[in-house]
Amino acid sequence: MERISRRGFIKAAGSTALVGMLGAPYLALGATKKVVVVGGGPGGATAAKYLRRLDPGIEVTLIEPKKEYYTCFFSNEVIGGGRTLETLRFTYDGLKKHGVQVVHDTVTGIDGGAGTVTTAGGQRFAFDRCIVAPGIDFKWGAIEGYDEKASETLPHAWKAGEQTMLLRRQLESMADGGTVIIVAPPSPYRCPPGPYERASLIAHYLKTHKPKSKILILDPKDGFSKRPLFEAGWKKHYPGMIEWVSGQKGGKAEAVDVAARVVRTEMDQFKGDVINVIPPQTAGRIALAAGLADDKGWCPNDPATFESTLVPKVHVIGDASIAGAMPKSAYAANSQAKVCAMAVVALLSGKQPPTPSYFNTCYSMIAPDHAVTIVGVYRLQDGRISEVPGSGGITPVDASEEMLRREMAYAQSWFNNITDDIFG
Repeated sequence: MERISRRGFIKAAGSTALVGMLGAPYLALGATKKVVVVGGGPGGATAAKYLRRLDPGIEVTLIEPKKEYYTCFFSNEVIGGGRTLETLRFTYDGLKKHGVQVVHDTVTGIDGGAGTVTTAGGQRFAFDRCIVAPGIDFKWGAIEGYDEKASETLPHAWKAGEQTMLLRRQLESMADGGTVIIVAPPSPYRCPPGPYERASLIAHYLKTHKPKSKILILDPKDGFSKRPLFEAGWKKHYPGMIEWVSGQKGGKAEAVDVAARVVRTEMDQFKGDVINVIPPQTAGRIALAAGLADDKGWCPNDPATFESTLVPKVHVIGDASIAGAMPKSAYAANSQAKVCAMAVVALLSGKQPPTPSYFNTCYSMIAPDHAVTIVGVYRLQDGRISEVPGSGGITPVDASEEMLRREMAYAQSWFNNITDDIFG
């Protein structure tokens, strides 16, 4: 397969190029087919839009409780002071222009056998196929003392919006010389490099405004995505400010004392002025309630179509899905949504779904003029999604300052392109 450049990925994110790679659209003639999409994040919104683009004859209903969506990706820039929360806000007006029926309600039940979705508002929607993009939820109580109520004091900020601003305000209120503790989650979780990007951008804020302060990352893992790139960036921009404690060295958080602002591990305890606890994660609650998740809390599926192996005629995409080598990222969800939309249109037409390809690109910001990226291209192999050897790439550890600045420019362009592709 031809190697795809980072620049190529940026262009593809805001166009129909990915669909073009998957094959020509199908036009299903005859009786109206109905698809209900549950969840209006990057996966669900993309799926709804592309279903209509591929076959305008399909009646597509998107059910999402919130009227506005705040992207989790790039929310670390808000926490670090590099952008406003408003720049992460998107509405569903663009999807409505594509003919998607948008319903703001909370889904409470999905019955694959009956082909119905029910909501808290008492509505019932029939479907021929259902696409579920529920995102993630948290395993409250997995860390002793940390439940949903505790997150109002020690924010997770892993779902963008008020939690993002709560963590930002706490950083602004912290005295110079304070300690920020980030409790990283175990794998798998949304956005593998996210906690370390967050540490980087918080460090930039502290270096600028509160230079005597420190950041401590308590991590149950013994490695993390892009670790050499992050550590090189920390050494360059924030020497001595960020300390990472691995699982082997006692980094796994076991308990939190919210009132005392203390995190306890097996080996020690740590007091912080600002504590950001990112809990262990699972598929969104509707996936669990609908029987779409396995005993580990994630959703198994046919990787060629993302149809659930547990509930027929229901497809699960995005962070909640088990997707082989693909990470839980916004770009991965966007790519899976297009594969799934193509498959659903084909299945509703009585045709064989096309052979899919999948893509991911992930930018991480370390400083205002320093970003790094990793790119992956994936294919079906032995019934699993596997990375195509030699097809992707990662920023070199010894990249020039010019290249790192260029990566930051690409990152900002990527955000604009992908959000337009999802919501535009």
